[in-house]
Amino acid sequence: MKEGACIIYDDVKKCVDEVIQYIGKDICFAMPLALGKPVRFVNELYRRAKEDPSIRLKIVTALPLEKPSGKSELEKRVLNTVIPKLFAGVPDLEYMLDYRAGKLPPNVETYEFYSKAGGYINDPQAQQNHIASNYTHIVRDALDFGVNVFANLISYQEIDGKTYYSMSCNTDIVIEGIKEIKKRRAKGGKYLIIGEANKKAPFMYGDAVFEADEYDYILLGPDFDYELFGAPKNPVSVADYWIGLNTSVLIKDGGTLQVGIGSLGDAIVASLVMRNDHNEVYQEILDKAGIRKRYARLIEEWGDTGVFTKGLYGSSEMFVDAFIQLYKNRILKRQVFDSVPLMKLINQGYLNADHIPSDIIDKLLEMKAIHSPLTEEDFNFLTHFGILRQGLVYAGGDIIDGDSRYSTDFNDEQNRLAIRNLLGEKLLNGHIILGAFFVGPRSFYKALNDMPEEERKLFAMSGVEKVNQLYGDEELRRLQRKDARFVNTGMIATLLGAIASDQLEDGQVVSGVGGQYNFVAMGHALPDARVIMLIKSTRGTGKKLKSNIVFSYGSCTIPKHLRDIVVTEYGIADVRGKPDKEVIAQMINIADSRFQKQLLEQAKKAGKLPLDYEIPPEYRNNTPEKLKELLAPYQAKGYFPPFPFGTDFSNEDLQLVGSLKALNTQMSTSPFRLIGGLLAELFRSIPPAAYPHLERMELARPSSLKERLYRKLVVLALRNNGCLS
Repeated sequence: MKEGACIIYDDVKKCVDEVIQYIGKDICFAMPLALGKPVRFVNELYRRAKEDPSIRLKIVTALPLEKPSGKSELEKRVLNTVIPKLFAGVPDLEYMLDYRAGKLPPNVETYEFYSKAGGYINDPQAQQNHIASNYTHIVRDALDFGVNVFANLISYQEIDGKTYYSMSCNTDIVIEGIKEIKKRRAKGGKYLIIGEANKKAPFMYGDAVFEADEYDYILLGPDFDYELFGAPKNPVSVADYWIGLNTSVLIKDGGTLQVGIGSLGDAIVASLVMRNDHNEVYQEILDKAGIRKRYARLIEEWGDTGVFTKGLYGSSEMFVDAFIQLYKNRILKRQVFDSVPLMKLINQGYLNADHIPSDIIDKLLEMKAIHSPLTEEDFNFLTHFGILRQGLVYAGGDIIDGDSRYSTDFNDEQNRLAIRNLLGEKLLNGHIILGAFFVGPRSFYKALNDMPEEERKLFAMSGVEKVNQLYGDEELRRLQRKDARFVNTGMIATLLGAIASDQLEDGQVVSGVGGQYNFVAMGHALPDARVIMLIKSTRGTGKKLKSNIVFSYGSCTIPKHLRDIVVTEYGIADVRGKPDKEVIAQMINIADSRFQKQLLEQAKKAGKLPLDYEIPPEYRNNTPEKLKELLAPYQAKGYFPPFPFGTDFSNEDLQLVGSLKALNTQMSTSPFRLIGGLLAELFRSIPPAAYPHLERMELARPSSLKERLYRKLVVLALRNNGCLS
């Protein structure tokens, strides 16, 4: 193999042949998390290892995307009615199918640094093979671990008659990974870099675009243009919406937002859309819930409740579908530019993306951002950002505009005035978000693919080494990320403000640290930034109900000395820089009231609260019932729907899935009540409205006693969920 000379393959088997021939049979293979996996390549590599026990294959990655399969037979029947529609044409990761079935051969090992939350609880192999690494360190750690083959999903298109490639959905570790591999290869190491080109992957810009010679092999052809994995949206609950509303008052117009995937991300964005598009209703809700009164000082100093006139900029390792919704609603619109002098002028209010002042050249000269006479580098800078309009030519120190020639000796005032005739109308090559990876519903990919090129360029992609930290162009990144709000989720919060996000106190890894520490560190490094940690106040139901705010916890992702703002559905705790007694008091204020007394007693017993301290009356009614009551009138008017930005599920899908989910909850919390309901159902006839669902699940004409019982369970679930009226 000649390094630096890319070979294009349309046959994955031949490509894998070359990999084994060059690297040998001891292969440590790495690929990005989530969507960026080269599915055809890894499937063939895995197949070879299955066939040949002499091949030793290690797979290092994160978040393998798996189609839902269900545990019980009833769950599988439900999913069999839904999955084919959602995942038609999406190939499986075959090694994960074998892993879940317990059939992974002994010569194949898998390692992950981030996993689907709860996907490997009580799985010894996955727990033992977890790699605890910050997102920004995983390239280093993976290469030190022994990775010698790296591959990722890429996109491609023709630009000016030449084929260019894009890292598309996963610039995250790919940019740095390729750079570091080439450094190590230059020292004599054997490595291969492979791209699997899929024309259905959105062609993204920013730092994502490259030429073929970045890779050793590129797989390209019809077989690689498979459908992309679309992650279905989860419904947004009442508690989610209140977390979203509480968070929304902390976001400043003209600021920067980082937010994650899932129902909480959707809840935050839906609240921001309401704040912008239905501000009167939004303000009314804040007043009725007491949010604006309770947190008036915090909102005044750090937040906002008005409409978005300046808009937001996104700086987020995960570019989620929620950002597209913010863009559609004219909230994600604050453009930033990769220029320190321009960002200084923008932040001062002198310059904005849609207007170039007539004396801009004078300003830039004053800042020593350009020179007099103008150099060719200065000219390229001015034209790249649209300060000088397109179509001009730099020659012999002058600027040529058709038949006219303009001197760039700006010591002459007449030349400075004359150059104003050449100014552009608006700034160019800005972006409204910088992301590192994306995954989402199919509608998300379609929205990106359907955008005109110039519009898609607003959504820039780069590596986590840039997105998740300030190192490097620190002055520029500080200017771009003004008034940043880094929003992340955690599982457990202690009364002292420490957060457990990735691991249980018995050592069981739930997911992984990902980029959370990076964002927390950056939030503390930027003077006008805040870190907002979202915690659902409780987990479980019935007798298994537990508080997620606890006195202490045996695992910690973010330590107490990095505490900042904690948000639950019941409110906001501003705990940065506060003494412990104030932190504890604020954390108890946002806990579920069913656990407040116990938390109060624990804190007093430990000497962390004065013995005469009492919880203020306005925080003693933190109950789910109160939250539902407050939101109900607005839901009746069409606000706060379960899927604020749509869903790939049909109404029938939602009825069936929702009913069975509620049945499972009842089975674990109220089994005797469930048995009573089932006994009653045995003596009832099948309602006509249930038959379409039963037909889908192949239970309309049961052929066994077990299927008859399943049929009655499904009917009971539909009835209890109000789907049979």
